[in-house]
Amino acid sequence: MAHPSQLGFQDAASPVMEELLTFHDHALMIVFLISVLVLYIIVAMVTTKLSNKNILDSQEIEIIWTVLPAIILISIALPSLRILYLMDEINDPHLTIKAVGHQWYWSYEYTDFESLEFDAYMIPTQDLTPGQFRLLETDNRMVVPTDSPIRVMVTAEDVLHSWAIPSMGIKLDAVPGRLNQTAFIASRPGVYYGQCSEICGANHSFMPIVVEAVPLEHFENWSYLMIKDA
Repeated sequence: MAHPSQLGFQDAASPVMEELLTFHDHALMIVFLISVLVLYIIVAMVTTKLSNKNILDSQEIEIIWTVLPAIILISIALPSLRILYLMDEINDPHLTIKAVGHQWYWSYEYTDFESLEFDAYMIPTQDLTPGQFRLLETDNRMVVPTDSPIRVMVTAEDVLHSWAIPSMGIKLDAVPGRLNQTAFIASRPGVYYGQCSEICGANHSFMPIVVEAVPLEHFENWSYLMIKDA
């Protein structure tokens, strides 16, 4: 989860998020170098002692400032397109979960099980136990196994919502009447928090998302108990 005064992204909890962090660092270094070069040129032009200033035609400079930006854009575009295709790739998921946005809570359906579905409401501040996070905890968590491809199908019941888990690199619009899908792999066990990222009404900030990644045997025990209680 995010921390107070945090400037960077959350720690990656999926391979896609690791790729996004690498691309962010790559693009940031390019931006930094360009900014330093432009600042140097501005300072050099303002502080020059030359008195005879003429604007002359130079084919060499024209070629350089045409070809160099093209190379920079290609070096940014190619890894960006690669990550876009990785984010859209869904191959043989081990588990499929349908997330439905409502005003103002999420409901989850494990489509590979007959009767495994539940609603997830935010826990009110007065009901929080020590160690739980305000505005982020839910009464039911979406539990998934680690190191397994998980497909998430997202839709909405009433208005636009957005299902987002920053540490997983996931942000998917929930549109009424449409079914969007994405996939992720939880790299390690843990509890990962997200929130609705589309303004959906008065209680938009009170419909958090909690994904709990556990080892496969723990997930099997959890699903058995959930089905039994249902």
